[in-house]
Amino acid sequence: MASGKDRAARQRLLERLRAGEDAAFEELVRDEGGRLLSVIRRYLRDEEEARDALQETFLSAFRAIDRFEGGSRLSTWLHRIAVNAALMRLRSRRRRPEGSIEELLPDYHQDGHHARPVGPWRPEALATVERKETRRFVRRSIDALPENYRNVMLLRDIEGFDTSETAAMLGISTNAVKIRLHRARQALRTLLAREMGGEAP
Repeated sequence: MASGKDRAARQRLLERLRAGEDAAFEELVRDEGGRLLSVIRRYLRDEEEARDALQETFLSAFRAIDRFEGGSRLSTWLHRIAVNAALMRLRSRRRRPEGSIEELLPDYHQDGHHARPVGPWRPEALATVERKETRRFVRRSIDALPENYRNVMLLRDIEGFDTSETAAMLGISTNAVKIRLHRARQALRTLLAREMGGEAP
């Protein structure tokens, strides 16, 4: 939980930003730039494009700082602007056909039973999940998903936006978000099982 001292420092920074103080903007870029660039890279795989989106994030924030009411943390507000900047760049790209994830989804017999039963994780696989290197292949597995599924998973499961927020940011219905998220999680389960040597999570 933030201390009163931290809250006072954030409030002073906000006041300096609203006053147009150059040093305050430099401080904000220095403190938040690296974290925001990491967020944007989750969506944009081109480094130059990600850095351009980061610049757009700060420009948008600087222009809108007077409208920031302080109901949330400044970093949370910037995070949302960064995600929107990345999504805007994705939308502006010429649409390409999305890959299929059908082969990653479960198959069922007519009686409703799994055609390819999913076994439990081995104990040693569960231990692996707890190690830091696991993040790498989870990241690789998420990156392997088609963009429309990957973005829903990033927004809901990684960024923590709720279903309505995700729908608004992607310009789709809440029902579409739920369906895509469910299918993305199923596909991710299959991809992680492959990484784990055939054992499914």
